[in-house]
Amino acid sequence: MKAILVNEDKSLRCDEVPDPIIKSDEVLVKIHAAALNRADLMQREGNYPPPVGCPEWMGLEISGEIIEIGEEATRSSEWKIGDKVCALLGGGGYAEYVAVRYDMLMPVPSNCSMIEAAAIPEAFATSYLNLFKEGDIKEGNTLLVTGGNSGLASVMIPMAKAFGIRVITTVRNAQKAEAIKDFGADVIVDTSKEELADVLRRELEAGHSVDVAIDCLGGENMGKYLHYLTHGARWIMIAALAGTKTEIDLKNIYVRNVRIIGSTLRSRAPAVKAEILVGIVRDVYPKIEAGLVKPSIHAVLPIERAEEAQDILYQGKNVGKVVLTVL
Repeated sequence: MKAILVNEDKSLRCDEVPDPIIKSDEVLVKIHAAALNRADLMQREGNYPPPVGCPEWMGLEISGEIIEIGEEATRSSEWKIGDKVCALLGGGGYAEYVAVRYDMLMPVPSNCSMIEAAAIPEAFATSYLNLFKEGDIKEGNTLLVTGGNSGLASVMIPMAKAFGIRVITTVRNAQKAEAIKDFGADVIVDTSKEELADVLRRELEAGHSVDVAIDCLGGENMGKYLHYLTHGARWIMIAALAGTKTEIDLKNIYVRNVRIIGSTLRSRAPAVKAEILVGIVRDVYPKIEAGLVKPSIHAVLPIERAEEAQDILYQGKNVGKVVLTVL
């Protein structure tokens, strides 16, 4: 089969690789579409290796059709050949086929296309994990999401709103602020015009202080934001795109009982990921099928143009998800 591989100079190529051979607890999926994530860029740069046993090529979420089922997968699940599914992967989505543990699959929601379904597993699982498991967020709480134009934010903001959560998010310019209005955030902070710390201070004084922050940026200013959170707030770091160093007033942390939590989905045990997917189907799929939450698709390109697709993420041009189609 064909897959997208990384050359020594970090460029991408489409090349032949061996067809996957499924294990007893796996199914073989013919891939229809694969969504991009910033983790793919990190893997391409050599900074985010796939878990042991996963293919070397990138791709954390796909949609497709089941064409083969292992014996244990048959006994332990209700999946059938021909089922349309989306899947959470440790890697290997930039290809024609992939072998997937049966409990890493979800059905395609009834009102979603295969392209939209490809953009569900990683982004929805990351959102669900950090909102409800790490963040323990509740209806009526206030959430801060940094990087509001990202593919993840395009899911996380509507998901939070669907569960009755007030949302503050950040973007870097007025154009992006306008572009993400449909995501539904209550407050959009254009950081080219206003300091996030000033906004958080006003929110605290107005009684709307942040209970949970999900931060993909980090950077030197992150530490000063912690002064303006709710007592007992959770600040969840999922990446550090703006830098890995900041200065933190430790007294503020223990006086305000603020918790700083590091979180990645990819490093979780398979059983934990399976539990998250069960929760998504149980809790979030009704919101999807009611039209309250849906993947936002920025661009769709054929898999042969994977490098061009990744350039959209490198340059920060996307508002929502970028998806590759596999013919």
